[in-house]
Amino acid sequence: MANLLFTEFLKLKRAKMIIISILGAAVAPFIVVVATYVHMKTKQPTEAILFEELFYQTNLYTVLVIGVPLYGVVTAFLFNREYTEDTLKNLLTIPVPRISFIISKILLLFIWITMLTLVSWGFTLLLGVLGQFEGLSFSLIGESFKQFFTGGFLLFILSMPIIFITLVMKNYVPTIIFTIVITLINIMTANSEHRDLFPWAAAGDIANNTLLSTYPPQYSYIAIIFTSIIGFIATIVYFKKIDIH
Repeated sequence: MANLLFTEFLKLKRAKMIIISILGAAVAPFIVVVATYVHMKTKQPTEAILFEELFYQTNLYTVLVIGVPLYGVVTAFLFNREYTEDTLKNLLTIPVPRISFIISKILLLFIWITMLTLVSWGFTLLLGVLGQFEGLSFSLIGESFKQFFTGGFLLFILSMPIIFITLVMKNYVPTIIFTIVITLINIMTANSEHRDLFPWAAAGDIANNTLLSTYPPQYSYIAIIFTSIIGFIATIVYFKKIDIH
């Protein structure tokens, strides 16, 4: 397993996708900081710009809007690469256990999403300091860090059905379409009292501690866990049985 994971890292040595994904992770902080700063300076110039609101808005947009398609593209890149380059059939003749192969990629996806989450949080902090936002404290730094990484972890486990779609379709396009649909549902249900029944929308509320009282919190956790487990099982079963040509 360790050798497989190391091999996956070597494959990424010259991959441009790393730079592209980092730029994608920086989009939400940049847009939120600029929009907030411009709004406050033009509409309410005497009101203080608070770090707490900055962290909240950035994490909200990251989890609900930017994160799903961005992490979906990363997922498609990781799990579709061998199909695109036609190297999977050669790799599995070494032999490499199929389950170990999938798990190594899932671990790499977790590391990648964690890195992008750190980029998003760190860039938000940096821009907030440069923009002289107020209210920064050690407790806020710790709380925002936890919220960002909670959102990143939930999006990671919700990547399981996206992995399955990537393996079945063996193409970037269906994966991208699927993540765009998820994002649109997140946006359309943003003001709905039932949004926490949708796993990806629930992830945003859990990360920001804004779960609605419409349903017990357990419903949101169950929706996320159920979606993730079904996606993971489907991925393992499919990849074990599929013929590699």
